[in-house]
Amino acid sequence: MTSSDDDLQSSRGADAGAGFLVDVFPEIRRLDAGAVLISEWDAGSPEGQRAVLDGVARAWERTPPPAGFLSWVLFAGTDGRSVLSYAQWTSDAAHREFVGTEDTGLRERFAAAPAGIGDVGDSGPTRFRLYRSMLPQGEPRTPGCVVRVAFRTTGHDAARELVDGLLDMLGERQGGRGGIASHFHISEDGTQVVNYSEWTDPESHEREVGAKLQRGGQVMAFIEGLPGVEPLGFRRYVAPRGLVRA
Repeated sequence: MTSSDDDLQSSRGADAGAGFLVDVFPEIRRLDAGAVLISEWDAGSPEGQRAVLDGVARAWERTPPPAGFLSWVLFAGTDGRSVLSYAQWTSDAAHREFVGTEDTGLRERFAAAPAGIGDVGDSGPTRFRLYRSMLPQGEPRTPGCVVRVAFRTTGHDAARELVDGLLDMLGERQGGRGGIASHFHISEDGTQVVNYSEWTDPESHEREVGAKLQRGGQVMAFIEGLPGVEPLGFRRYVAPRGLVRA
């Protein structure tokens, strides 16, 4: 670890002492989360991926998190180039106030981190609501991997039909060896569904895909038979970087 890395860890350790946990997986079902913002970037290379993660981490160094902020965590894609951003706020109003009135330079430093890399999809985070979850079987375990599974939907009815149908089929407890939980989010306009799925490690999810999630199987046959639903695939993410309000 370099001296600059040491300085960064020291600064972020001070943030943790002020009521924040550093570089941990967020608590998706926390009751005070009224707004969720999700986005992805393609950083183009492992070096670009690291630059985005470090840039956002350093954005917190000089400014305390604003009121209403609960978490902002970025994850490194196992493909060596993708970055997943997951943020929680107490409400949409709290986030909009931050975007509209925050004048300490924090917002600009956030925006500068992925500058020039190119957003995957739309130019900015999409607002989501947590809809339903498949919960852990037995004692909760600490995740080691997040799998982002995305769908395009034609509206709220199609989005809910997708999620409700999957939970009716699979049950409300997460299956799969190494599976921990799955959290289904629907975008504010109903055109996207994101399953934020927690696993012990990437290899566990890879085995589950090979065993049960191939085309022609029960799950994929159900998804492909739904009108107004288009599966967009998945990506695996590890190594959380960010702050979570304790």
